[in-house]
Amino acid sequence: MFDVNVGNGLELVEADDPYSLFGTWMEAAKASEVNDPNAMALATCAADGRPSVRIVLLKRFDENGAAFYTNGESRKGRELRENRFAALCLHWKSLRRQVRMEGPIAELPASDVDEYFRSRQRMSQIGAWASAQSRPLESREELLKRTAEFEARFPGEVPRPPYWTGFVVRPERVEFWQERDYRLHDRFVFERRDAGAWTKQRLYP
Repeated sequence: MFDVNVGNGLELVEADDPYSLFGTWMEAAKASEVNDPNAMALATCAADGRPSVRIVLLKRFDENGAAFYTNGESRKGRELRENRFAALCLHWKSLRRQVRMEGPIAELPASDVDEYFRSRQRMSQIGAWASAQSRPLESREELLKRTAEFEARFPGEVPRPPYWTGFVVRPERVEFWQERDYRLHDRFVFERRDAGAWTKQRLYP
């Protein structure tokens, strides 16, 4: 009567920390998701307490946290500097899984941001200059004109814009959710204690 419909859940039961488990799930997502298995919802909160959420791409998750890159003058960039806490959620529909993270935010060092910016395609680098992200735009023609202007300005190597940066969420709480039949889902939460060790607890679905 209570047969599970996805996997056997053993990796959830056996995991001692969120890092290796996340890596296992991400590899499965890369094999099953059609587009962007690293897409995640990023929730931020302004100084006035109003939340906002959008999709960004996770570029790295390890002991240092969950890293992503963005225009620091965008709405999310401003909010991350006003309120140094954020929440993330990755949802893999084909696997019927999700991972949620919560914790404080820090900016990545310039050397890290420079290295990643150099790895981007040239037109994506140009786009970082052309887009005054989150600010009013009169028309698409204006955006294309600015793009052409920066293409001409940087015929060779494209430098990183001074406002383009990276952030890392250093999670204090990571929850793994696996869908099961009859909504009897598996939920496990890892929480970081002051000493840096992780505790794990199963939750009611």
